[in-house]
Amino acid sequence: MFPVYDVIVVGAGHAGCEAAAAAANMGSKVLLVTMNMQTIAQMSCNPAMGGIAKGQIVREIDALGGYSGIVSDRSTIQFRMLNKSKGPGMWSPRTQNDRMLFASTWREMLENTSNVDFWQDMVKGLIVSRGTIEGVVTGMGQEIRAKSVVLTNGTFLNGVIHVGEKQFGGGRMGEKGATGITEQLVELGFETDRLKTGTPPRVDGRSLDYSKMEIQDGDDEVVGFSYLPIDKIKPKQQRCCWITYTNQEVHDILKTGFDQSPMYQGRIKGSGPRYCPSIEDKISRFAERERHQLFVEPEGWNTVEIYVNGFSTSLPEEVQFKALKLVPGFENCKFFRPGYAIEYDYFPPTQLKFTLETKLIKNLFFAGQINGTTGYEEAACQGLMAGINASRAAHEQEPLVLKRSDAYIGVLIDDLINKGTDEPYRMFTSRAEYRTLLRQDNADFRLTELGYKIGLASKERFELMQSKKEKVKAIRKVLGDFSVDMESANTFLMENSSTALIEKTKALKLLLRPGIGLKEMMVAIPALADAINEQDPLILEQVEIQTKYEVYIEKEQELVLKMANLEDLLIPDSFDYEKLSSISSEARQKLQKIRPATLGQASRISGVNPSDVQILMVYMGR
Repeated sequence: MFPVYDVIVVGAGHAGCEAAAAAANMGSKVLLVTMNMQTIAQMSCNPAMGGIAKGQIVREIDALGGYSGIVSDRSTIQFRMLNKSKGPGMWSPRTQNDRMLFASTWREMLENTSNVDFWQDMVKGLIVSRGTIEGVVTGMGQEIRAKSVVLTNGTFLNGVIHVGEKQFGGGRMGEKGATGITEQLVELGFETDRLKTGTPPRVDGRSLDYSKMEIQDGDDEVVGFSYLPIDKIKPKQQRCCWITYTNQEVHDILKTGFDQSPMYQGRIKGSGPRYCPSIEDKISRFAERERHQLFVEPEGWNTVEIYVNGFSTSLPEEVQFKALKLVPGFENCKFFRPGYAIEYDYFPPTQLKFTLETKLIKNLFFAGQINGTTGYEEAACQGLMAGINASRAAHEQEPLVLKRSDAYIGVLIDDLINKGTDEPYRMFTSRAEYRTLLRQDNADFRLTELGYKIGLASKERFELMQSKKEKVKAIRKVLGDFSVDMESANTFLMENSSTALIEKTKALKLLLRPGIGLKEMMVAIPALADAINEQDPLILEQVEIQTKYEVYIEKEQELVLKMANLEDLLIPDSFDYEKLSSISSEARQKLQKIRPATLGQASRISGVNPSDVQILMVYMGR
């Protein structure tokens, strides 16, 4: 009934969709197995993509040839570039999306991707022989063979949903959990643990009074995620969101439900996301705060459903309802469904290689929440990398690994493998030591050529990137050659609180001044605009960023080269860490467990300090 596939992907969430698309576009025959064909690419929590650091990840996925950026742009109802008041290393794109359109667009793109087959069933077991994956077993008893398998089970592995004192099995509200895989993997020697996440209530937008809330409009310029020239929403078409706040009365009502809270009564054993806490966790941890911000987000173009971002909870539904009605604008709110928490199995990611292949079973890959992460974007980028490497493994090709200096994706995977996680991992710009290099605006310059070389990014995408790079280079040369005279510039400079010129100055030097922008210079100095002859705001922005931050970029590049020396020093697979008697027992245990491939990796393991690395170098004969 089934052929032997190159890659089987289990689960069709954000990780599974990217894994299937990547492997198929690289030429592999792929089977995507999901328990419900109607929930492919479901936005299980908030209807949004990107945000702080997450937006950089979506742009990196797009630059490599993934689909998340395209799907997000085609389903956008509002776009905002966050952190614009800070340096460009901190800028992060974010879209509010139409939940149903997002999922249907993903499914349409997958169905239009040759080499992707679909099968609706639960995978209850794996076929393993002599330490190598050979396929999967479904709930209906089919044995489907493959050269490699990617598990992207999300929150479904032995998932349990909690609402107050009620609890029931499920991977998402209204959907059953998945059983069998955890138990088999434990028998094969894997470690497993539990994590928890949650979601807020959904309400009827017709029952809200928006006049009592602050309006939050989208940006005047919609940049989007994808580097491809696809149609994006026009600024005036965007839907607005709103902001409101809890108050002390709301907090007091919520506290009345604490004795029925699964979190406080110990019924939930798994750790929750530190940086996206439930509302009950917020009022406990930050008791001094009189209010907490809530974002009121529409779920799409053609629905009245509203997502109450910031009110994630697993308290009894009657307590949720009573408390939310005391929030300004929610006095007459009607629930569509209450918030809930979900507890599920994950596998500590220190059990993986940098390719996301498991150390115990050859050609078996894990991606997404099964590795302890939280967020669509973190899951999607893991799915992309697992799909790439599963495809390359099936065809006996060398794996692809992104370094910390290459991409936020590289930072995320390096953190997971080296440090592990005992709480849902979320990406932040602060986790990336090279964030001036890893900006959202230059992901195509960093990654598209690589994506093209491995057969994932299209020729069109590669040629667009090359053309953009040449235009940026040409404009910087014009700026370096063009002399600005006093008559042309001084009025403009004084209007921008900048010192007037006393002699002719090159435009490139003028652009280095604080508060002076390239587009404004071109308006004030028409001869410069004629010489540049370029209107694309993204190309002009790239020129400005490269010029103003050149010194900082060069310093980070020097730091990358210094660290690369450690990355090039390989540690033999057979190295016996037990003989390192001079290092701490914690460092010895961590090194023995993780078995780093290089000294660079060893230096980043939690519990391994610089002196331990020096001793390790001595033992290696350096």
